[in-house]
Amino acid sequence: MAIKVELLGGLDMLFRKQKELSLELAELGEVKTLRSLIHFMAEKIESPTQKELFYLDGTVRPGIIVLVNDQDWELLDKEDYNLEDKDQVVFVSTLHGG
Repeated sequence: MAIKVELLGGLDMLFRKQKELSLELAELGEVKTLRSLIHFMAEKIESPTQKELFYLDGTVRPGIIVLVNDQDWELLDKEDYNLEDKDQVVFVSTLHGG
């Protein structure tokens, strides 16, 4: 059972320039929620300063839009959404320098 993760808006730079990832749900541990995915993704970021660009206070940083199967996660229980086989999760950063 796998999910697809897309990283847009420059977030790929935090994940070794990978714009798409395929993850086995088993990699997330016993609980397979968006919360566990976000924590798993944050652990993949090596630099603590870069981690803060994605992960803050146990969830994604404000300014990052999360979509699950093209739906805003706000409509799907946010971090508590239970991931299912073939879900597509997209993280989009709206944070840009000027």
